[in-house]
Parts: sequence; C-alpha cells; structure tokens
Amino acid sequence: MNFCSACGARVSLKVPAGDHLPRHVCDACGAIHYENPRLVVGALPVWQERILLCRRAIEPRLGYWTLPSGFMEKGETTAEAAMRETLEEANARVEVGAMYTLFSVPHVDQVHIVYLARLVDLDFSAGQESLEVALFDEARIPWDEIAFRSIRYTLDHFVADRRRGSYGFHSGDIVLPRPG
Repeated sequence: MNFCSACGARVSLKVPAGDHLPRHVCDACGAIHYENPRLVVGALPVWQERILLCRRAIEPRLGYWTLPSGFMEKGETTAEAAMRETLEEANARVEVGAMYTLFSVPHVDQVHIVYLARLVDLDFSAGQESLEVALFDEARIPWDEIAFRSIRYTLDHFVADRRRGSYGFHSGDIVLPRPG
C-alpha cells in the first residue's frame, strides 16, 4: 500500500501507538489501514451417500477437485456465502446445516470455513469457475486430486464422522513446515 484510501496521501509502515504490529499509517490524516485474513467459505453438499465436488477451472490448483467455496463478500453471513458459492460454482441449491470445519491458514492469510449442506435437488452443472461438477461416493472421491489441504481434511473428517454416525465440529491450523 502506498496511498491512503481515505485521503490519498502517502502512507508509512510503522507501529501505531498502542499497537504491536507494523501497519500502513497515513502521513496526513493518521488513518490506520489494517490488513486482516480473508474468509474462504464453502459447503459440503451431500445427496444421499454422495458428495458434490467441483473440478477447478481457475488457478490456484486448476484441474483439481474441491468443495464449492470462495471468498466471503461484504454484507453476507458465512452461511449465505456458502450458499452463494455453491450456486456460483456448481449451479446447485443447498440447504446449509451446521458449520463443520474451520481451519486457520496463516501462510496465505486466510481462514477456511465449510458448512454441512444438503443438495435440494440434482439440478446442478459447472459454473464459470468449474470445469465439471460431479457426485462422488466415498470410494470414488479423487483423493489424489483434491486441491487444498483444508478440503482434504474436511473430507477426511466427514468420512470418519459418517462411519461413526455422529458429526462434530472440527478445527485446526494448516501451517507450512518451518525451514531448517
């Protein structure tokens, strides 16, 4: 960031009074510009014993499979974001249930949230960000082609919870190994 979004003046990177982290601070009006993690929200849509997955038509991880998900927009709840992303990526309507997984992904400044969801019907097709969408039973999930670790962990939890017959909330951190 070079310029203040409030007044247009130059900003400097410094630790504001009462803070402990460097922030972009406007040299003219004093506005402090915080950069916080972004929320990636999605759904785990289920129809009977099968899960709806989308093959990505965009980077990152072009061609790999994922649950329908994306960045939350201003003015929507996390559940609304999960429904919107499912509609955008899979042209599928879902009834959103409980929040199922939450993963902090600090190396990309993101938090990933996935809701359990029930497909309303089988009227779905690939949206603009998907090459294809398909329902998979557990044995046919393309495990080696899952796009992101948060999605892999969510699917792992779902399979284990289904076998147990009880679905709980799962959270964790996805961190890169430290060099050296």
